Amino acid sequence: MSPAPDAAQREAARNLELRKRMREVEEVILGRTPESSPEPSLERVARCMELMGDPQRSFPLVHLTGTNGKTSTARIVERLLRETGLSTGRFTSPHLHDIRERISLNGKAIDRERFVSTYDEVLPFVEMVDAEFAQNGGVRMTYFEVLVVLAYAVFADAPVDVAVVEVGLGGVWDATNVADATVAVITPISIDHQRLLGSTVEEIATEKRGIVKEGTIAVVSRQEPEVDELIEERVEEVGATLHLEDRAFGVTEREPAVGGQQISVRGLAAPYDDLFLPLFGEHQAHNAATAIAAVEAFIGGGEQPLVDDVLRAGLAGVTSPGRLEIVRRSPTVLVDAAHNPGGVRALRDAINDSFTFTRLVGVIAVLQDKDAEAMLEALEPVLDHVVISRTTSPRATPVEQLGALAREVFGDDRVTVVRDLPDALDQAAALADEGGVGGGVLATGSVVTAAEVRMLLGHGEADA
Repeated sequence: MSPAPDAAQREAARNLELRKRMREVEEVILGRTPESSPEPSLERVARCMELMGDPQRSFPLVHLTGTNGKTSTARIVERLLRETGLSTGRFTSPHLHDIRERISLNGKAIDRERFVSTYDEVLPFVEMVDAEFAQNGGVRMTYFEVLVVLAYAVFADAPVDVAVVEVGLGGVWDATNVADATVAVITPISIDHQRLLGSTVEEIATEKRGIVKEGTIAVVSRQEPEVDELIEERVEEVGATLHLEDRAFGVTEREPAVGGQQISVRGLAAPYDDLFLPLFGEHQAHNAATAIAAVEAFIGGGEQPLVDDVLRAGLAGVTSPGRLEIVRRSPTVLVDAAHNPGGVRALRDAINDSFTFTRLVGVIAVLQDKDAEAMLEALEPVLDHVVISRTTSPRATPVEQLGALAREVFGDDRVTVVRDLPDALDQAAALADEGGVGGGVLATGSVVTAAEVRMLLGHGEADA
C-alpha cells in the first residue's frame, strides 16, 4: 500500500491542476472574437451585468481613456490611491505576459484560483447572453467583454474601495463603459485604430470623450485645441466638471535624474515640489501630473491637497513594465511598447532627454495594422542602425515588407533584417557593442515586441 501524499505533494498536485484549468479557461476566452476585432456595442456586456445584479455599480471608478499613456497613468493613479490606504482594483490592457495582469487587486495580478473561480461564477450569465443574442442573429460576447465582466465581478467580490479602469478601445462603446466614472481621465489623443475610431483626431476624441458622464470630474491631459473644444462641449452637455492640463494643473519643473526624473507639479489643490518619479521621459512627467490631479479629484473633489509623505512614497513605488524599461545592462537594453506614431514620438523624445548612448541600435517589430512608416521615420534620428524582425503574433508585419520600409527611411547600410526575434536581439547587441562602452539596444514597435524581448531576457513577471 503506497503511503499517503504529504502536504507538499498535495499542494504541488493542486497547483498543477489549477495551472491546467487556467490554460483551458484562457483558451476558451481567447476563442471568442479577439480584442483587435471588437463589436462596437454595449448591449451584450450591459445585459450580462444586469443578469449579475450590476456589480460594476458597487464601487467608485476612475476611468481612463486616450491614445497614449493610459496604462502608465492608470498604474500611477492606482499606486497613489493604494498609498492613501484604499483597497484598489486595476484593469488594464493588453497584458505583457499573463492574462491575469489585466485584473489586479492592490497592485498584484489576481491569482489563478480567483481567476478560474470567478470565470466559473460568471460563465452561466455569459452563456445566457450568448444565447439571447444568437436568437436574434447577433454575435456572442467578445474576448474583451468577458474579461471586463470578470474584472467587475472580481472588484465587487473583493470588495475594493475604488477601481482604476482603462478602456480597451475608444470610449462610448467600450465594454468598460457600462460603469459610470467618479473621475474620468483622458490622456493625449492622436491617430490610432482608424478602422474602428475614425481617421481624424476629432472623430477619435468624440468617441473617447464618451466616458465623461453626468456628475463626473474630468481630468484631461494636454491635447490639441480641437480636442479640448470637443471635451469641453461634452462636459457642458452632460453636466460634468472639467480640469484641463495647463489650466487647472500641470508640470512646473522637471529634470532627468538617475533612475528617472525629479518633477514639480501644480495640482488641483496644491503645488507639490521636487518629487522623484522612477520613469523616464517628459511624457511620463505629464502622466504623473494627470494622475496626481485625478487622485485629488477622487479623494477631495480637487480641493484637498495630498499628504506629502503619501504622495512621495506612492510615486517612488510606481512601475510601468514595458514602458522605456531597462531590462539588461552591458549593453543596456530598453524595451518600449510604443505602437503608433504618437507613442513613438514620445519615446524618441524620452531617449533624447534621458539617455546618452554612444551608439543605439533598434530592434523593430510592428503589427500589420499600424503606421509602420511613420513610426520608423520618427525613430530615424535617434537610431544608428535598425534590426528588423517579427514577433510570434499572427498579426506581425512580414520582415520583408517591414525591411523594405526601413531601407526607404534609413538607407540600406543602416538596416539588417533578421527573421527570428531572439537572433535579432543578439545581432542588435553585437552591433551596439561595436560602438564600444555606452552602446545600447532599443526594442520597440508593439506591446508584443516589448513582452517577447522582456521574456527573452528573463523578465517573465510584469505586475507590481
